[in-house]
Amino acid sequence: MERPGERLKRERERLGLTYRDVGAASQKIAARRLSDEYTIALSRLADIENKGTLPTIYRLYTLCAIYRLDFEEVLGWYGVDLRNLPPDALQIGLEETHLVHFRPRGQVPVPQPRADTDLEETSFLGHLARRWGKLPLAFLSGLDLRQYCYGVIGLCDFTMWPLLRPGSLVMIDVSTRKIASTGWSNEFERPIYFLEHRSAYMCGWCALAGKKLVVEPHPISRQNPSIFEFPSEIDVIGQVIGVAMPLESERRSARPSAIPAESPDR
Repeated sequence: MERPGERLKRERERLGLTYRDVGAASQKIAARRLSDEYTIALSRLADIENKGTLPTIYRLYTLCAIYRLDFEEVLGWYGVDLRNLPPDALQIGLEETHLVHFRPRGQVPVPQPRADTDLEETSFLGHLARRWGKLPLAFLSGLDLRQYCYGVIGLCDFTMWPLLRPGSLVMIDVSTRKIASTGWSNEFERPIYFLEHRSAYMCGWCALAGKKLVVEPHPISRQNPSIFEFPSEIDVIGQVIGVAMPLESERRSARPSAIPAESPDR
């Protein structure tokens, strides 16, 4: 397999650039970026191409700019596939509930059911899938993903258990921040909100009482409500509109029945 340095060399030669050309161009980029880290000396460029020397992120940026290469693609030449960030991150369980800042990339496999499949009924796609296709993430469910972000329910966060289990990945509509007071007939229809306070995050039902915002947990969770001055002490990031969650928490021994009720923040 062709080494990354050899591929960079081929791109340089394709453009008819000499080492001196690249060095001079890198100095221009360094001047624009106000940092010598972007400069590539002739000897270092030779080492990158011929000895497999690993360039810094700054020099790799410079080479991508000069050669008109996609930075993410070149990272892949070095074995760094940014599409693996989300799955790798979700393998690392964090106790605190938090936002996910990865942007959708590439494509995901989507099961294509047989034509005679009744989508109104619960089905096992492992048996019904005729083939696996790929769709760009931006087209999933027809959603404009620019108005959505993602959060992960912490492994110690049982606030909305069992509706949202610890470790769940939630999709958040950041365009819906107004706290609703009516419009649901049961707990499954009641809006769940993702919130930020004191550099931490939480997820739960919400109610406004004057200038107070009450974050209400699921009654089975045995957690106490939290009360904040609104909006000075807490921000509403958006409404949870989707969830992917494990059927068993990674902390199987930590059931709500064994967790003491927390005291209110106020």
